[in-house]
Amino acid sequence: MEFFRDTNYDFLGKKTFFIGLSLILTAAGLVSLVMKGGPRYGIDFKGGTMTYVKFANPTHEDQVRKALSGKIPGEVSVQPVVGSNEVMIGTELKSEKELDKASQVMKETLAATFGTPGGKPDFHAMGQDALVEKLQYPFQKAGVALSSDGLRALAKAILTYRDTPPRSGLIRSFDDLKAVSGVTPAMIQAMKQELSLSSYAVRNFELVGPKIGGELRSQAVMATLFALGGMLVYIAFRFEWIYGVAAVLAVFHDTIITIGLFSIFNKEINLTVIAALLTLVGYSMNDTIVVFDRIRENLKLKRKESFPQLVNASINETLSRTVMASGLTFLTAMSLWTFGGQVLNGFAFALVVGIIVGTYSSIFIASPILIAWYNRTEARKHSRRSVSAAPAPAKSASARSVVENAAPARPGKKDKSKAAR
Repeated sequence: MEFFRDTNYDFLGKKTFFIGLSLILTAAGLVSLVMKGGPRYGIDFKGGTMTYVKFANPTHEDQVRKALSGKIPGEVSVQPVVGSNEVMIGTELKSEKELDKASQVMKETLAATFGTPGGKPDFHAMGQDALVEKLQYPFQKAGVALSSDGLRALAKAILTYRDTPPRSGLIRSFDDLKAVSGVTPAMIQAMKQELSLSSYAVRNFELVGPKIGGELRSQAVMATLFALGGMLVYIAFRFEWIYGVAAVLAVFHDTIITIGLFSIFNKEINLTVIAALLTLVGYSMNDTIVVFDRIRENLKLKRKESFPQLVNASINETLSRTVMASGLTFLTAMSLWTFGGQVLNGFAFALVVGIIVGTYSSIFIASPILIAWYNRTEARKHSRRSVSAAPAPAKSASARSVVENAAPARPGKKDKSKAAR
């Protein structure tokens, strides 16, 4: 399938604009990184806790932040999840002792602020064992005859229903459990008497120690550098070293711009973003190699064309493939960014930016580097040929006479100078 045939766009004629755009984006990203003291790392890299809390009603993040302020040491960040009554509560804790207390402090503070008074256990915070233990006697008292295994199976079904979207750990009334197979009105009445329903539910709690976060950050940097280094060696072996340098510089350009945009838009960099960056490295490199391979083929087929013309023709010949591959991947990444939710937002954003930047860097960054190197090499060859082809300086008349008088005549031949005299 081809979207374009026999195109002859002057891509390299527009390289100045795109190189300037790259310089502006790179400078803006670096300035943002310097002003903010580096990238905004997630708890995967800096250590701390991340708690995902869903509320039954809209809750302002300021209310949550005020409730936790002063009770947890360090900075507490509260970010709303777009499109839902959910917030992400992040804490930056510096010691292992603080991490040990973080979970308990978070639960107690949320329960005191948003929980239901009365002393009854919160159904939203219960697991299977706790639910079985709490309901065994009330069910028997209500005349519900269930064996231990039957009660555990029923508790598992109830919790599965509670934790399945769109409820995601939060129900508004015990009457909602009528939809669970095996739940009777007597059971619902017993749960109403023994349990309470708070207006929130802790969906997930993540904890990463500072030492582990630092090790993960170092490993992520080394993984990216090793990937670039390995690609440089392989491309230099299969093509020429300048091809590898051009490809790696283009990919490095893509990575710097992507990280800069993360800083500009104040987005966190975590392990999923690193996975997206490594995906971007491979994707952008693959797109560049396709163009380089066509350039290598055309060097044998189009010997009469100048190198810039040959590169521009190679880009046009691979244009259809580039648009199809990048376009379809871009649509997928956009779908993830739009509908993937908060967890995949950073990953999808990195892919969307990386596909756009990586596609034009293959054309407007890597290819101009090749042309610049070729022009420089040709200029050196031309200067060497000019020096070697230059005529020797003419000798003066007095110098010639000295040489003629000093040079002995070849054997068997008369001295023409004496005969003339």
